[in-house]
Amino acid sequence: MRILIATLLATAGMFSPLNSWAQSADVEATIKAVDAKKMNFTLDDGKTYKVPEEFNFEGLKAGVKVLVFYTVQDGNRVVNDLEIVQ
Repeated sequence: MRILIATLLATAGMFSPLNSWAQSADVEATIKAVDAKKMNFTLDDGKTYKVPEEFNFEGLKAGVKVLVFYTVQDGNRVVNDLEIVQ
């Protein structure tokens, strides 16, 4: 049983560095454009952020300041969370 547990821990340890590549980042900026059909928006820094299908665009329009939490997946910035800054 100890050998099995040791093997599982060693295997988990080998794959743990892979999780570090998907770290979250955040940015505070103003929305430049919203495209609900393409499921993304562009900030005033010129970068485009994709959102999940269930994302609610209510209240988001050009000129709104937001705090965006995102991860980079396959070269795309994918939104994890978004807050409107007052």
